[in-house]
Amino acid sequence: MPPVSGATATRTPAKAAPRRKRGEGQWALGYREPLNKNEENKKNDDGLNVRQRIIDIYSKAGFDSIDPADLRGRFRWFGLYTQRKPGIDGGKTAVLEPEELDDRYFMLRVRIDGGQLSTGQLRVVADISNKYGDTPRVIMGCPLAGLDADELIDATPEIAAIGDQFIGDDAFSNLPRKFKSSISGCAAQCTHHEINDVAFAAVRQPGTGEVGYDLWVGGGLSTNPMIAKRLGAFVRPGQVPEVWAAVTALFRDYGYRRLRHRARIKFLVADWGPERFREVLEKEYLGYALPDGPAPVNVENGMRDHVGVHPQRDGLNYVGFAPKVGRLNGDALHAIAALAEEYGSGRIRTTAEQKMVIVDVPPARTADLVAELEAAGLPASPSAFRRHTMACTGIEFCKLAIVETKGRAADLIDELERRLPGFAHPVTINVNGCPNSCARIQTADIGLKGSLVTDAAGNQVEGFQIHLGGTLSGGDAAGSGFGRKVRGLKATAEELPDYVERVLRRFEAAREEHETFAAWTLRATDEELS
Repeated sequence: MPPVSGATATRTPAKAAPRRKRGEGQWALGYREPLNKNEENKKNDDGLNVRQRIIDIYSKAGFDSIDPADLRGRFRWFGLYTQRKPGIDGGKTAVLEPEELDDRYFMLRVRIDGGQLSTGQLRVVADISNKYGDTPRVIMGCPLAGLDADELIDATPEIAAIGDQFIGDDAFSNLPRKFKSSISGCAAQCTHHEINDVAFAAVRQPGTGEVGYDLWVGGGLSTNPMIAKRLGAFVRPGQVPEVWAAVTALFRDYGYRRLRHRARIKFLVADWGPERFREVLEKEYLGYALPDGPAPVNVENGMRDHVGVHPQRDGLNYVGFAPKVGRLNGDALHAIAALAEEYGSGRIRTTAEQKMVIVDVPPARTADLVAELEAAGLPASPSAFRRHTMACTGIEFCKLAIVETKGRAADLIDELERRLPGFAHPVTINVNGCPNSCARIQTADIGLKGSLVTDAAGNQVEGFQIHLGGTLSGGDAAGSGFGRKVRGLKATAEELPDYVERVLRRFEAAREEHETFAAWTLRATDEELS
């Protein structure tokens, strides 16, 4: 057809069909195919099924009978991780095949819900430690739940209900990746709700005074650290198990499965935002709206460990003490069990700060227990460095670690106590053997990430990248932060005591009244922090 007079003829190119966005492996959106090796293994067999093979086959036929998919995958459902062969340093881990790296021993993580132990249970852990050399690990729940005179609410029933109803349930045995939970009524907020995948932190509703929980989701550290997001939702105690299950199911169905490194819930929350997450949670999983609620109150970052002598609500005391960087052998665990029976009721608690607590101590006997703990090298009034330094397992037992951590951190404590005997500021020093941040380096005043560094002679030696000024506020997420990194700031393991002493002396000299180390690092120059 000829063009209309006076008009210009043009040719409009055909529009290409829109390209379908690549799926992230989210079940709820129809992507159920296995999109990475881990997802393929989980599809082939549920991780819970490995327990019976451990009992019936592997414990009898030995290490060589273990299916590789079980050995380096499904064993983790029951806390078993292969260790590094002796003599392999951290620099070789990236170039060796798994079978060249794995020793024929395991690191065993022991599940201790809410940090609560009887002396009988502690002695079993002690015997395992003496016989096999495995190390106990804790999970998140205030260890003084139901006891602490200052707590807002006892979260023990909620933790028990989730354990009874959902732990071991195959409905939640195939999540996109690990999933860490925290439920606490603790006034000190000792479980660090800001950095867990899902967390319930106790709050009191203004006006009515009703006590319940503030719901947080999407926290986590490792190589992509993120502070959890407040959903602004108030959860009543009886609702906690179903809300926990709903958040977990949402993660199962919408969590990313295509790329392993993006399979944590924090990436989903970061992409969606807290408003959309709450909307999907309420409409698709709960079937009802949660009321709005307040944020938790701020607390001091360095005082969330329950160390010292504190009153219980029943008139007794609890006594928190500080093993050096959380390292205890079987003999020490047996000694702690004996003290708990002699001075208390035979109940022990473990904390998220690598500390321990003996509960139910009569006030008249508290001083004697403190003296016995001190004599055993387990002070209830530790130095600032003993109290506020923690370390991950390190290269001794973890095949991901690049450097040794426990011994280095213990030596650092000794040196700082000698060099700075009057130092009283609660500066946290967290020592990690690799980038995965088991020791929470990004939230420490001084975070030390293990790496191989070049010394003055040009040799590759064990050392640390240094991260400064991390903090958790306990309240609104805006008050928390990961501090700062000074470009090129590293220290060899041998240089570490000199560096930490130097920066702490500068802090003491320059700090303003009531200024924390984290606040000082934000205004300090790179030269002052070097």
